[in-house]
This record gives sequence, C-alpha cells and structure tokens, in this order.
Amino acid sequence: MAQQDTEQSVNSEFIVDTEDCEERELAHRERGTSRPITVVGNPVLHRECQDVTEFDDKLAELIDDMFASQRTAEGVGLAANQIGVDLKVFVYDCMDDEGVRHVGHVCNPVLEDLPADRRVLDDSNEGCLSVPTAYAPLARPDYAVVSGQDMKGNPIRVQGTGYFARCLQHETDHLYGQLYIDRLSKRERRDALRQMEEGTPRYPVVAND
Repeated sequence: MAQQDTEQSVNSEFIVDTEDCEERELAHRERGTSRPITVVGNPVLHRECQDVTEFDDKLAELIDDMFASQRTAEGVGLAANQIGVDLKVFVYDCMDDEGVRHVGHVCNPVLEDLPADRRVLDDSNEGCLSVPTAYAPLARPDYAVVSGQDMKGNPIRVQGTGYFARCLQHETDHLYGQLYIDRLSKRERRDALRQMEEGTPRYPVVAND
C-alpha cells in the first residue's frame, strides 16, 4: 500500500509486531534485493495467488526482497504479486493512527469477520504502489484482524486499527486478485487511472507490454 498523501493494546493471542521494528526491518532489507513494482494491468495482480506451502529459505529470501522493495518504493505494505510473485504473502511497515509502528509479514492471510460493533467505517484516502500517484477515498472498517502463518509455518493473528487496519485489508485484497480501485465506483476508478496516467512513479515499475 502507498503512504497517505499527507503524512493497541496487544491481546496475548495476537503477535507482537511493535517491538524492535527498526532492527527487524533493517535486517530484512539488508539481506534483500529491491525489485520493480508491477502495476495495474499486469495479469499477476488480477487473479488469486497460490497458497504458500513451503516454508523454506526461498520464502525467507522472498520476504527479505519484499521489505527491500517496499522501502525503495516508500510504501507501508507490499504483497508478493506486486513484485511479480504468485504467492500469498505480504509484508508491512506501517503506523497506526496512534503513531505506533508495526512491522511484520503474513503468509496465507485471511481477513476475519468482525462483530457488528467493530465495523466502524473510515473513508480516508487510499493509494497503492501498483496504481502509482493515484489516490481515492475508500470506506473500510477501522479495525481488522488477519490470521495466517509466519515464514516458518506457525499460525499467527495480526490486529490493526486505523491506517494499519486499512493496510492489512488492502494487502490481503491483493493476494486474492483485488486492487483498491476495484472497490471504487466506475467514475472513481476512471479518475484514479487518470491520475496514474498523468503522474510519474517515484520508483521502478514493470511496464505492461
């Protein structure tokens, strides 16, 4: 997910992703190699990705590359298909609305259904590294829970509020073949694509031939 135009308490059942953020992100990034970002129109972005079934060194290397690519693109979240890899994994380095930094990754993510009292919608602007330079308001719940696995195959759950909740939903959508612009009205989608056409990405992208 792209950074916004302008710049929790942790339950014991959820992973702790707020500690040693700088050190963990830097370690991934230094091991990884930055790759160009795929953009809307690339087939890998428009279909459901394959489940991660092998939790090996190759997966760990992919996650390192994703952190490096995310930093190059100045994003706060990145799905594997955004660097052309057809696997259900995303990484994140994202602040919540209280200014708390969250760093981590999720394989095979599934968004959990929310009780009615937690479905408070936030219609803030949203952007995407795969739709560079474009932004549009999009209503999403301001709380999200994602379950999945870590790079070793262990079951994990991640919770987020505010902007981080938006990031978790956005990245999970990617892995099921949905971009945020697919949730917009036809007029809003056209406007976002116009913004992209008129803008210049600040990071390397894969051209759609």
